[in-house]
Amino acid sequence: MSFHDAVVKLDAAVFDTLADAATLDGLPVLGMFEQVVAQPKIGTLNTGLIEPRLVLRSADAQPAVRGSVVVVDMPPPDGGTYDVVDLEPDGSGLVALILRPRA
Repeated sequence: MSFHDAVVKLDAAVFDTLADAATLDGLPVLGMFEQVVAQPKIGTLNTGLIEPRLVLRSADAQPAVRGSVVVVDMPPPDGGTYDVVDLEPDGSGLVALILRPRA
Protein backbone atom coordinates (compact mmCIF):
# COMPACT_ATOMS: atom_id res chain seq x y z
CA MET A 1 0.00 0.00 0.00
CA SER A 2 1.41 3.40 -0.96
CA PHE A 3 1.73 6.26 1.53
CA HIS A 4 -1.02 8.17 -0.31
CA ASP A 5 -3.39 5.19 -0.08
CA ALA A 6 -2.64 4.83 3.65
CA VAL A 7 -3.39 8.52 4.27
CA VAL A 8 -6.65 8.29 2.32
CA LYS A 9 -7.67 5.25 4.37
CA LEU A 10 -6.74 6.97 7.65
CA ASP A 11 -8.57 10.15 6.64
CA ALA A 12 -11.71 8.18 5.85
CA ALA A 13 -11.55 6.36 9.19
CA VAL A 14 -11.13 9.61 11.13
CA PHE A 15 -14.02 11.35 9.36
CA ASP A 16 -16.28 8.28 9.58
CA THR A 17 -15.63 8.04 13.33
CA LEU A 18 -15.34 11.64 14.53
CA ALA A 19 -17.16 13.83 12.02
CA ASP A 20 -20.43 15.63 12.55
CA ALA A 21 -23.31 15.04 10.13
CA ALA A 22 -24.39 18.03 8.09
CA THR A 23 -25.85 18.97 4.75
CA LEU A 24 -24.36 21.37 2.23
CA ASP A 25 -27.05 22.75 -0.08
CA GLY A 26 -29.07 19.61 0.68
CA LEU A 27 -26.22 17.14 0.07
CA PRO A 28 -25.09 15.04 3.06
CA VAL A 29 -21.50 15.70 4.20
CA LEU A 30 -19.32 14.75 7.15
CA GLY A 31 -17.25 17.52 8.71
CA MET A 32 -15.75 18.84 11.90
CA PHE A 33 -18.00 21.58 13.31
CA GLU A 34 -16.51 24.11 15.70
CA GLN A 35 -17.51 27.40 17.25
CA VAL A 36 -14.29 29.43 17.23
CA VAL A 37 -14.39 32.22 19.78
CA ALA A 38 -12.91 35.29 18.14
CA GLN A 39 -13.13 37.95 20.82
CA PRO A 40 -11.70 41.11 19.35
CA LYS A 41 -11.67 43.99 21.78
CA ILE A 42 -12.87 47.48 21.03
CA GLY A 43 -11.09 49.51 23.67
CA THR A 44 -11.89 47.66 26.88
CA LEU A 45 -15.13 46.18 25.51
CA ASN A 46 -14.90 42.45 24.76
CA THR A 47 -17.15 41.77 21.75
CA GLY A 48 -17.57 38.03 22.45
CA LEU A 49 -17.95 37.21 18.75
CA ILE A 50 -17.95 33.60 17.60
CA GLU A 51 -17.04 32.27 14.18
CA PRO A 52 -18.73 28.94 13.52
CA ARG A 53 -17.00 26.80 10.92
CA LEU A 54 -17.38 23.40 9.35
CA VAL A 55 -14.17 21.73 8.17
CA LEU A 56 -14.70 19.42 5.21
CA ARG A 57 -12.51 17.34 2.97
CA SER A 58 -11.78 19.30 -0.21
CA ALA A 59 -13.77 16.86 -2.37
CA ASP A 60 -16.85 17.31 -0.15
CA ALA A 61 -16.46 21.11 -0.20
CA GLN A 62 -16.40 21.32 -4.02
CA PRO A 63 -20.01 22.52 -4.40
CA ALA A 64 -19.67 25.15 -1.64
CA VAL A 65 -19.81 28.83 -2.55
CA ARG A 66 -20.53 31.98 -0.59
CA GLY A 67 -24.24 31.86 0.16
CA SER A 68 -24.46 28.07 0.30
CA VAL A 69 -26.67 26.72 3.08
CA VAL A 70 -25.25 24.37 5.71
CA VAL A 71 -27.46 22.50 8.18
CA VAL A 72 -25.53 21.01 11.10
CA ASP A 73 -27.24 17.99 12.67
CA MET A 74 -26.37 18.67 16.31
CA PRO A 75 -28.41 19.73 19.33
CA PRO A 76 -28.56 23.46 20.19
CA PRO A 77 -26.70 25.69 20.57
CA ASP A 78 -24.41 24.28 17.87
CA GLY A 79 -26.84 22.67 15.48
CA GLY A 80 -28.91 24.66 13.10
CA THR A 81 -28.90 26.37 9.76
CA TYR A 82 -26.00 28.52 8.61
CA ASP A 83 -24.97 30.50 5.53
CA VAL A 84 -21.46 30.09 4.14
CA VAL A 85 -19.74 33.49 4.22
CA ASP A 86 -16.23 32.38 3.23
CA LEU A 87 -14.14 29.34 2.32
CA GLU A 88 -10.63 28.80 3.67
CA PRO A 89 -8.68 25.92 2.09
CA ASP A 90 -5.71 25.01 4.29
CA GLY A 91 -3.56 23.31 1.66
CA SER A 92 -3.74 19.89 3.33
CA GLY A 93 -6.91 18.63 1.64
CA LEU A 94 -9.31 20.32 4.04
CA VAL A 95 -11.52 23.39 3.60
CA ALA A 96 -13.04 25.40 6.43
CA LEU A 97 -16.46 26.80 5.60
CA ILE A 98 -16.87 30.00 7.61
CA LEU A 99 -20.48 30.18 8.69
CA ARG A 100 -23.04 32.71 9.88
CA PRO A 101 -26.19 31.56 11.70
CA ARG A 102 -29.35 32.11 9.69
CA ALA A 103 -31.87 34.43 11.27
